Amino acid sequence: MIVSATLPRQDAMRQLLTGIAEDLLAYAALRDLLEQQFQAALRHKASELGAVAEAISTLVDAMQARRALRVALVQRLVGPQGTMMQAFALLKNAAREKMEADWNTLEQAVIACKALSKRNGDLLVEQYSIMQRVLHGEEQIYAPA
Repeated sequence: MIVSATLPRQDAMRQLLTGIAEDLLAYAALRDLLEQQFQAALRHKASELGAVAEAISTLVDAMQARRALRVALVQRLVGPQGTMMQAFALLKNAAREKMEADWNTLEQAVIACKALSKRNGDLLVEQYSIMQRVLHGEEQIYAPA
């Protein structure tokens, strides 16, 4: 995503901070959706799985768009190789400390959601594998010695 070079730095910082706050809320929603997905998979509720997958996809698309905007805003604020910490360094102490804490919370939410997503994927793969064996039998009942 491209951010105009004429965007005032104050507006770029405001958008950056707003995007982080929105992502904190989005990751909480994603965590809830991933739990719904897991419960639907455990109960073999295909219709619920489809609806939850659509909601997850929509949410992740919005989060991805905010991430791309965040990268562009950081580049606008501190240059092409800029980092979030460099952007936060532009803030006054109290605001910087809050944003660093929010950023750390966001990073932890990402890690937690990745773990939940892996858990869900592992469950779905195992269920698929079992269903394939039930429907088509074992490929090789006796393993060579």
